Amino acid sequence: MNALATSSDLPIGGAASYDDDAFRVSEYLDILIDRRWLVAAITGVAVALGMAYAMLSTPVYQSNLLIQVEDSAPDAKSFLGDTANLFDVKTSAAGEIQIIRSRMIMGGAVEATRLYIDARPHYVPFIGAWLARRAKTLSEPGFLGMNGYVSGAEAITVAKFDVPPTFEDQQAFVITAEADGQYTLAHPGLENVLSGTVGKPLTQEVAGGTLVLIVSQLEGKPGAQFVVSRASVLATTEGLQRRVQLSEQGKQSNVISVTLEDSDRERLRRILDEIGAQYVRQNVDRKAAEAEKTLQFLDTQLPAFKKQLESSEDAYADFRNKNGTIAFDEEAKAVLGQAVQLQTKLLESQQLRRDLLSRFTETNPKVRVVDGQIAAFRHELDGIDRRVSSMPVLQRDALRLERDVRVNGELYKSLLNSSLQLRLVKEGKVGNVRLLDKAIKPRNPVKPQKPLIVALAFVIGLLSGIVFAIVRSKMASGIHNPQEIEDRLGLSVYSVVPQAVEQDALIQLIATGAGGAQVLAVTAPESLAIESLRNLRISLQLALMESGSNRVLVTGATPGVGKSFVSSNYAVIMAQAGKRVLLIDADLRKGHINKSFGLPRQGGLADVLAGDMALEQALHAQVLPNLDVLTTGNYPFNPANMMLSSALGEILDGASQRYDLVVIDSPPVLVAADAAAVSAHVGAILLVARDGLTQVGELSESVKRLAHANQRVSGVVFNGMDLSRRHYGSYGYKYGGYRYTEYKYKQAS
Repeated sequence: MNALATSSDLPIGGAASYDDDAFRVSEYLDILIDRRWLVAAITGVAVALGMAYAMLSTPVYQSNLLIQVEDSAPDAKSFLGDTANLFDVKTSAAGEIQIIRSRMIMGGAVEATRLYIDARPHYVPFIGAWLARRAKTLSEPGFLGMNGYVSGAEAITVAKFDVPPTFEDQQAFVITAEADGQYTLAHPGLENVLSGTVGKPLTQEVAGGTLVLIVSQLEGKPGAQFVVSRASVLATTEGLQRRVQLSEQGKQSNVISVTLEDSDRERLRRILDEIGAQYVRQNVDRKAAEAEKTLQFLDTQLPAFKKQLESSEDAYADFRNKNGTIAFDEEAKAVLGQAVQLQTKLLESQQLRRDLLSRFTETNPKVRVVDGQIAAFRHELDGIDRRVSSMPVLQRDALRLERDVRVNGELYKSLLNSSLQLRLVKEGKVGNVRLLDKAIKPRNPVKPQKPLIVALAFVIGLLSGIVFAIVRSKMASGIHNPQEIEDRLGLSVYSVVPQAVEQDALIQLIATGAGGAQVLAVTAPESLAIESLRNLRISLQLALMESGSNRVLVTGATPGVGKSFVSSNYAVIMAQAGKRVLLIDADLRKGHINKSFGLPRQGGLADVLAGDMALEQALHAQVLPNLDVLTTGNYPFNPANMMLSSALGEILDGASQRYDLVVIDSPPVLVAADAAAVSAHVGAILLVARDGLTQVGELSESVKRLAHANQRVSGVVFNGMDLSRRHYGSYGYKYGGYRYTEYKYKQAS
């Protein structure tokens, strides 16, 4: 024979050998398996929306230009020689990036490209732009009875659009194409609709100033509408500053990348090129201004140095005329070279000091460094002068005069060269930056990245579906885990009854009017559900012993939980165990236990309570061995009043004396008060809850209502657990430390 064995007959929760975390994971996995189609539907919707967004969203293009910041061009410091290198600090790329991002550059680019003007066709909502990108011809204006919408190759170019400040950054103007190159301009702020001609200025005095509009291109059939808006230069400039990405390519490369994204490829190229042109122009202008300032200084110094050179040459010529040519020995030549070199550096440092004092105070660190160098040069020159003083008088005077001529000549020559170079900088418009790469019109968009969007939509949809399924299972659906009943309500779960697939066939047989006992405990005694109900014997026996009564009430919170299934099969199981059992169908509203046993409903409990029939006449004796059945009888008009009558107690007292066990099936607690009335006459109350149908709140309310009648629920039967939906398999669903497994006994030989 086949039978079913369980690991324990204790109430659920008695075993703790399974890890709680593993149990929680399995619970959530069960939820996802049960609601897999919901998760799949949400994921599918998310993917569909992602694909629609990827297909319909406006493509965004990216382009860039490269700017190189070179070493400083020749400037005022060139004539200062090696000493000037101490102050020739090259502008860092970080500083140049801030210059490019400044309003001076960005604002100039906005003005030059008229970026503050936004003119575009009035596309059909959602799909208009997508259709327009694929259209080759003009469309017929209108959409679902609304005029003006287009979805074709319409185009507009606005060469000029000046409005008073009150119209800036406000609602867009609407241009409607008319025949023969005419158009109309409308706006809520205009008193009347204005008319204009393509290619000709439209000027109109409006509130706050003058409106000037020049539409240079307008392609669209009569009735096609275009939206044109005018933003303020400041707002547009600040927007461009936020959009532009500036970065140095590599470390200390002084090559700056200017990157921008835009939906219009041609406009993107024009903006970037203009940013580069504005930056180069300001750099050239800045260098020219610096050169002009230094030239003014040199122009005042050159005549004085020239006069000083001429004086030294005249003095040296007079000396040679008087004394003839003087031959220097090797020591004198070395001293002369050193003196010329040091004297030149001294004069350059002094000139640099005068230039620095025009911009800084004497306490500035740069000025102090130059002062230290001047002192060092003078100290060395004093040493050379002492050596020269020890020479013969004639040779000493000749050496000093020739030194002056050389020093003044070198200095004047250096100043003259610097002046020429600065004039080249000023006149030649030369800066220290150049454009390495101009912006190009990109071919492929960088956004949206369709595969990435679809993948993200799939992930988001899957996660959303999982979260929604879990939340809905926790908040909206019924109880799926019998452990939850014990944890949240403190009620003992006497038995967990798996879903009986064989019961469906019995229901069909009953519907066709098949006679006999169509009860699962009779037709399929080896069923998992029947074996689970056998576990009730010990639990209920203990409850009945404590109460001193042999009457059991089987009820539920709501209809459809399977209370009649539990009461009928439990009564049959107890009868099969040798007990004299009476099964009473006390559901005088919709009781149908009689159908399961092939009995007529008439002549039952209602008739006995009404006094129309004696109990012995209403009983159906020996329906099965040791089992008698009392059906509902004719449904009464006032079942609640009948349940409150004293006759019910007398009937039950008499039945208790004649039977070992009386099983009473009553209406649901939350539907009728009958169950509370019957509960006063029983020794044990059994609540039936159904997997996925019964709510925790329903059980809690049922317990409260029975408590108001001074009755306590003995335990709960968790009915209809669908093992086929669980990932443990048909015979392996665990709950709180239990596992159902099929076990076959060998036949006796």
